[in-house]
Amino acid sequence: MDHTHSNRFAIDPVAAAGFNTTQLREHFLVTPLFVPGEVALHYTHYDRMIVGGVVPGAAPLRLENIKPTGTSSFLERRELIVVNIGGAGIVIVDETEFECGSRDMVYAGMGSQVAFKSASADLPAKFYLLSAPAHASHPARHIGIKDARRLDLGSIETSNERSIYQFVHPEAVKTCQLVVGITTLAPGSVWNTMPCHVHDRRMEAYLYFDLAENARVVHLMGQPNETRHLVVKNEEAVLSPGWSIHSGVGTSSYTFVWAMAGDNVDYTDVDPVAMEDLR
Repeated sequence: MDHTHSNRFAIDPVAAAGFNTTQLREHFLVTPLFVPGEVALHYTHYDRMIVGGVVPGAAPLRLENIKPTGTSSFLERRELIVVNIGGAGIVIVDETEFECGSRDMVYAGMGSQVAFKSASADLPAKFYLLSAPAHASHPARHIGIKDARRLDLGSIETSNERSIYQFVHPEAVKTCQLVVGITTLAPGSVWNTMPCHVHDRRMEAYLYFDLAENARVVHLMGQPNETRHLVVKNEEAVLSPGWSIHSGVGTSSYTFVWAMAGDNVDYTDVDPVAMEDLR
């Protein structure tokens, strides 16, 4: 069996405020994701987002349906964005092969059949999967990092100099509800998304990578006046409900993939949190 999956039930803010460290990690930390030769899928009850990982070896791996979707094929009623954070690979959508280098993405629309290959088993691709329910079928396409809309924000003085790459925007690719991008922090910068915000109309997932083995990110979550934290290592993801802040600080610079699903795909639809309101 090359597919494994878990269920992540939705947690309300009152329950989360009473969780200890183990409970917070059980409900909000998404691991394992990248298991050699396997498709690892985590079905969440936050906007029905599925977060997963695929590491093909010498043999290709096909994306198969899992029981929580309740459908005969995985994308029968869903769309998918694949992000490669490993070696060169190929994403096959129906009969079309898309070469996928590091930090490239591939979109697959509702009704597609998808498979994955590594260009080299010695340096396998690491495909990060993000899937949400869809209402229409949009064309498959490759989205290179050069095609993304780039925003340079922050400063050295505030330790948050960073580049944000918006892979999903009107000029790049059409989706039903998935919005995905990558943020890379400059050397010496460690803070992301601070000042923070919430967006009650959509959930979010953060995948942290480009971290050394002994480096960590302290991911801040919870309601603004009742914050909690998760200590996250390389290639682990965090689920962020609509009621939660999603910010963090690392022991070094790092990169993360952020992905959203929900009612609104407008990047500016956020509720800022004033620094004096954080607790």
